[in-house]
Amino acid sequence: MKKALVYLILCCTALPAGAQTLTLDECRAAAAEHNRTLRDGRFELEAALQTRREALTGYFPQVSATGGVFQAQHGLVQADFGMTIPQLGTMNLPLSMVKRGIVGGITAVQPVFAGLKIVNGNKLARLGEEVGRLQLQKTESEVREQTDAYYWQVVSLRDNLSTIEAVERQLEEIHRQVELSVKAGLVTTNDLLRVELRQQEIASNRLKVENGLKVSKMLLAQHIGVDWRAFDVAAAEFGQPEAPAAFYVPVEEALDNRAEYRLAEKNVEAQKYRKRMERGKRLPTVGVGAGYLYYNVTDKDVDDGLVFAQVSVPISDWWGGAHALKKARIREQQAENDRLQAREMLAVEIERTWSEVQESYAQILLTRRSVTSAAENLRQNRNFYQAGTAPLTDLLDAETLYTRSRNDFTSACAAYRTSLARYMRVTGR
Repeated sequence: MKKALVYLILCCTALPAGAQTLTLDECRAAAAEHNRTLRDGRFELEAALQTRREALTGYFPQVSATGGVFQAQHGLVQADFGMTIPQLGTMNLPLSMVKRGIVGGITAVQPVFAGLKIVNGNKLARLGEEVGRLQLQKTESEVREQTDAYYWQVVSLRDNLSTIEAVERQLEEIHRQVELSVKAGLVTTNDLLRVELRQQEIASNRLKVENGLKVSKMLLAQHIGVDWRAFDVAAAEFGQPEAPAAFYVPVEEALDNRAEYRLAEKNVEAQKYRKRMERGKRLPTVGVGAGYLYYNVTDKDVDDGLVFAQVSVPISDWWGGAHALKKARIREQQAENDRLQAREMLAVEIERTWSEVQESYAQILLTRRSVTSAAENLRQNRNFYQAGTAPLTDLLDAETLYTRSRNDFTSACAAYRTSLARYMRVTGR
């Protein structure tokens, strides 16, 4: 109770007025809203959506308008006009026409068949949007995992600081007792120097932990998009972690949930569409259209409407088309090979992460027993020293073992929480 009160006072005095304290769930929510990596992912998804909408316009008629005026130095139409006059005979008269004019027109062409390039282009664009969503889902999982890692790192360092505070109080009491013994002539000043050296070592460790805690809080604050100067993690403890068996998912089931594997599948599908588009480049294109034409080149307004059909056959593209199509088939085979490799490697990653979860949980059980043993060893050596049956070095060694066991237990708890967060990500949850 006294320890909790001291910790609360330290937290209240360390934070400025109006500072916010966030729990793990609140940190996750803040990261989902403010994390800059996630924002980039949303921008990429929005760009993919605009690409899909752009591809949809390929079904619409292609409308174009042209217009212009011209002023020639001489008439564009030059000719000699022969005329026969009875008294004068035949004579050639020069004729010059179309020296200036205005032309303009508008046409609309509706594609009827374009080698399926428009159809496959739209399918590819929709696939790009699906890929953007999967990429965003993958980024969300990574951001959540990193948020948990930063959060539990802060909790771990804060727990280490609490352990240091407890050790400092113990050393102060030991120092007081040894100082009295030195004054009474029961021990030499060497024992007092040993205690003071240990106190200096603990002070050095405190400085390292405090600096590490500050940096970890800054990283977490930047990650979730808050001001680190007015932010702190709410009081949290590792507590009694749940056994990992409750979180296990079969590998095959987890693979189907992984965004990375689904992205590999989408890549295979995309290569199929690209192959079809490559084939479509060698097919004829057919379109129908209508237009309106206006011109005035002889000081007379002329306008007319027209309808037309056009067929385009890319004959020269056939020369290199066979090689381009073979290359597209190779890319498709490569994508399928990458998909199989991704499935195998993701399965290895899931199994390895599960082993890390089990190992870190086992470390918690081992270090908890070590803390119990170290605490009992410290209690006995303190009693022995007070009774005069054990030297000071044994007491200081017992205190060192206790501090190390407490820190090992804290590290094991943080490692378990972090590995569990990673396992949740690699199993698609």
